[in-house]
Amino acid sequence: MSWPAPSVPMPALAMAPAGLAFGLAYFALAYRTAVLLVAGRGRLAAISLTLGRLGAAVVFLGSAARAGAAPLIAAFVGLLLARAVALRIARRAC
Repeated sequence: MSWPAPSVPMPALAMAPAGLAFGLAYFALAYRTAVLLVAGRGRLAAISLTLGRLGAAVVFLGSAARAGAAPLIAAFVGLLLARAVALRIARRAC
């Protein structure tokens, strides 16, 4: 007896939680960058964090794109979920 082929490839299933985890780290660093800039100190650290975040996003989404369209979409959905979580946390803090 053989199992039917999955309708969603396995890399796509793995990329959704990876996108969520990456997104949570991404937005945590964005928050840290904002704190540094508002405090008026650590301009170089803020620039480094920003460039690091953007570079990591390019690498992460680029590797998802190399795996195919479905993993890229799943990674992006994970990032969108992380954004929703980050916004909810930010709204509660205000």
